[in-house]
Amino acid sequence: MTIDATTDPRFAGLPGRPGKIIAVHLSYASRAAQRGRRPAAPSYFFKPSSSVASSPSTISRPPGTELLAFEGEIALVIGTPARHIPLVTAWDHVGWVTAANDLGLYDLRAADKGSNVRSKGGDGFTPIGPELIDARTVDPAQLRVRTWVNGDLAQDDTTAGLIFPLAQIVADLSQHVTLEPGDVILTGTPAGSSVIVPGDVVEVEVDSPATGASSGRLVTTVVEGGGPGYDGELGSLPTVDDTQRAEAWGTETWGTETRGTLQEASEEPREAPARPTLDPALREKLARVPVAALSQQLRQRGLDNVTIDGVRSLRPGAKLVGTARTLRFVPNREDLFASHGGGYNAQKRAFDAVDAGEVIVIEARGETGSGTLGDILAIRAHARGAAGIVTDGGVRDADSVAAVGLPVYSAGAHPAVLGRKHVPWDHDLTIACGGTTVQPGDVIVGDADGVIVIPPALAEEVVDAALAREDEDAWIAARVGEGHPVEGLFPMNAAWRARYDDERNGR
Repeated sequence: MTIDATTDPRFAGLPGRPGKIIAVHLSYASRAAQRGRRPAAPSYFFKPSSSVASSPSTISRPPGTELLAFEGEIALVIGTPARHIPLVTAWDHVGWVTAANDLGLYDLRAADKGSNVRSKGGDGFTPIGPELIDARTVDPAQLRVRTWVNGDLAQDDTTAGLIFPLAQIVADLSQHVTLEPGDVILTGTPAGSSVIVPGDVVEVEVDSPATGASSGRLVTTVVEGGGPGYDGELGSLPTVDDTQRAEAWGTETWGTETRGTLQEASEEPREAPARPTLDPALREKLARVPVAALSQQLRQRGLDNVTIDGVRSLRPGAKLVGTARTLRFVPNREDLFASHGGGYNAQKRAFDAVDAGEVIVIEARGETGSGTLGDILAIRAHARGAAGIVTDGGVRDADSVAAVGLPVYSAGAHPAVLGRKHVPWDHDLTIACGGTTVQPGDVIVGDADGVIVIPPALAEEVVDAALAREDEDAWIAARVGEGHPVEGLFPMNAAWRARYDDERNGR
């Protein structure tokens, strides 16, 4: 069937403007292996036809974002209508094959919750072309897709590596919607996709090695987007964390020159893993042990850099015990504050999400020239049942914050608002606070001496050892009070140790 061509240059690589674009979430075994999840059946999402671009084209990375990722794919263009068609005749309904780049913006992935409207629907986010291959002239089981970034091969796979053959995808979709002439199906990407940055050039080619037929190279150049960025008063703002960065870059060391596999940007967001909670008995023991005793036990286990330095409690005498919920501020930059500082930003999301028994730990780089929270947020944390707040930055409305009744440790007080020094950037990621690293779920304990961070796996061992040592120190203190010299008693020599053990065991 012939489809009238359009004069719109965006659709130069297609017979016309597609009525719909349907994309497969995950379809290559290489991708599934790297993600550790192999789907039992294909799943899909829609992309708007306004996202189509031709070759060559440019893609603008929106202001205030960082995780634009490429995905080289085989695109199928429907030639004849298909509805409830059997697998054996499904390929007959495909008119053409070509190359596509299913671009995605991880910064907006959380906001989409699987729909991909924002993360994958932007203008220019679906380059297709440049040439059409007649589907009747190629074997769908022997097609190849390759992607190059700045001339380096990043993806190379064939349809032999598909979990779901191309014909199955067409037949399955026809069970749910009518596939009409000109509709496009994006059939998923293999391993190797990653983040691209302004200045990068991405090329995708689909070919049939058996026949020599080729789509030619689909060329897309990344440019830095202009304009005001996203308005938080209208909708969701971009947000990323360490997990999104690692998934987008496709490596454990995101941001390196290595390009590896990418967590499917089009996949529905995975449920957040359950955050660790403290057993009530463990919490009670931690509340009884001084931070100094915990510090001593951690040092004996080789952990010296576990104190959050430079912070003091707004409520002297209050004990802090809980698991960490983290929030990160970066230095203020006016364009980034415009995109990340307003609306429902990372700071507000963190305080809205904190659960009972958790401690909000804030990275503010030791910068006290503005507040990192005030009384409203302290009230919100208290209402959520938070165990406390620790910030190596300043606190506004310090007296009112203290009056809320929540243990709050800070580096000082300051009347200025957040935007004077900070941009609320992200939450629930590994941060640095007061000179030490804090991860979500770490055990946080604070008293008049300061705040300490305990790896969760060591908490039970450390607190039991600290309690035992506290009992021992109390016994030693009593003997010193009786007039005994410190020498030989602190620490105990063999004779004193034997006397202590006898008394402890009731002998």
